[in-house]
Amino acid sequence: MIGTAMEPILPMNKLTSTPARLARRMLSPLRTPNSRQWLDALPAFAVPADAIEVLPDPAAFRRVLLQAIGLARRRIVMTALYLQDDAAGRELLDALYAVQSRHPRLEISILVDWHRAQRGLIGKQTCAGNAGMYRDYAARLGPGVAIYGVPVQNRELFGVLHLKGFVIDDVVLYSGASLNEVYLATHGRYRLDRYHLLRHRRLADAMAELVLTQLIDSDAVCRLNVADVPLTRTLQPAIRVLRQKLQNVDYDVPREIPGPNQVAVTPLLGFGRSDNALNEAVLALLRSTRRQVIVLTPYFNLPRPVRVVLGQLLRRGCEIHIMVGDKTASDFYIPPEQPFRTIGLLPYMYENNLRRFAQAHRRHMASGQLNLYLWRDGDNSYHLKGLLVDEDRALLTGNNLNPRAWALDLENGLLLRDPSGALWPRHRAEWEALQQHATRLVDYHALESPRHYPPAVRKQLGRLNRTRLDRLLNRLL
Repeated sequence: MIGTAMEPILPMNKLTSTPARLARRMLSPLRTPNSRQWLDALPAFAVPADAIEVLPDPAAFRRVLLQAIGLARRRIVMTALYLQDDAAGRELLDALYAVQSRHPRLEISILVDWHRAQRGLIGKQTCAGNAGMYRDYAARLGPGVAIYGVPVQNRELFGVLHLKGFVIDDVVLYSGASLNEVYLATHGRYRLDRYHLLRHRRLADAMAELVLTQLIDSDAVCRLNVADVPLTRTLQPAIRVLRQKLQNVDYDVPREIPGPNQVAVTPLLGFGRSDNALNEAVLALLRSTRRQVIVLTPYFNLPRPVRVVLGQLLRRGCEIHIMVGDKTASDFYIPPEQPFRTIGLLPYMYENNLRRFAQAHRRHMASGQLNLYLWRDGDNSYHLKGLLVDEDRALLTGNNLNPRAWALDLENGLLLRDPSGALWPRHRAEWEALQQHATRLVDYHALESPRHYPPAVRKQLGRLNRTRLDRLLNRLL
């Protein structure tokens, strides 16, 4: 009966916001019947397919990065979560200062996360962090290499700079890797990521321009390799302004139509829960799947919108392949023989997420429509991210495809639309190489039972489950 007292009454704030929320849902391009058309309408650079190279491993990534630095003449703009105070970090700084001394007009800007740069490693003693190394180099060799800290949020827990990409003259070297000994395989042991080299001046210009004008020009972004570094609390008003600005920033991209053997490349920025171009592209890519999608993520903690779309694809009959790292291949994993720290819970939490997902979709796994892979190679670790859709679209990104990346961190990515399929042989070779160190799960029973976890892990997970704090941690870590 209309208008009876039995009807639920919405709070006033819900009533006033309902029209706007409904409009966003109805008008969102993600809800159009053809996401492929939405993707094809995005602005893009037309890049020759032979100007895009897939590098095979961390050793090649390190070699190409150092070679490109040594040949630089005009600009070096590098963004990463961190540049570590270790052998690999010092090797990179040595190379940067050496090329700058040979070519004084060369402009070098390195951007890292503000908070991450000024603390030690988790579980280690308090120290000046990587910023101490930056200041030591500047004191010895001069200010020619500018290293900036970007505070995306007031605290690291609530969001970090997670932009990726190294622009060196007219080349873009894109990877989800940060810069330390393990990511660069300096001593043999490695953390595997994806590595792509794109030779295209206008793409390099666009990626460098956003960093220089929207980040470095911000009052919140300060040099870390100087004597007087401001305290975070003094930057809070500027950080608030930066956050607001980042909600409306995007790369300057033309509308070029790719010709034969050309790839449409669209750089995308992602920040915040709403109006996030990178998140929208991820969902549109998934929705546009006709036959097969490959999902790469280091930590199985998918945002709810991604899980929903994957469920829709399974109901449509699409084939889904998801590769994650085995819990022992996580950079957070602590072997049982070592002293336990709370951060070591994360690989077990992600494995539990994967178990629940596999159990919920056991019928699709049994039919071969859903294929879950665990990657493991000795004591090396896994850090791959991205999407491969059918044989003509791909996403290169540092986005971990988790709730934190979806809503808190500043992310970016490169959307590749390849109508001629010229890149597919390279992507297929990359996927086949990954499978050499991966095991396909038959069902959820193939994962280790929580009953067999180390006692300290069982105890902590039990507490989290009882208090439901595991859900909060999944959103923040």
